[in-house]
Amino acid sequence: MGLDFFGLTLENSQVYRKNLFTQIHNIVFHGNGGYDWFTIYNMPIWLRKFTFNEINEYNKDQNEKANKSKNKDSLVNTKGQVNRPQFKNKSSYK
Repeated sequence: MGLDFFGLTLENSQVYRKNLFTQIHNIVFHGNGGYDWFTIYNMPIWLRKFTFNEINEYNKDQNEKANKSKNKDSLVNTKGQVNRPQFKNKSSYK
């Protein structure tokens, strides 16, 4: 009886194993010290996937916010041209 009875073969079992350890690493590393390897490894699969997706979504949102503020406040636009600051004339002098 081979491994393919359960849907695993020698070719794809290595990919699944690498994905599992990558997911565990990412949760532990990007969890900011909230998780240890042993806890994540023994966590139910549905909870581990949920935790991974939540951390992933949070990081994507933070990156988008950082990019928006970087582009808005930057003196150089995406084309490499210098943006001229827009000064509002609040002075009463003429």
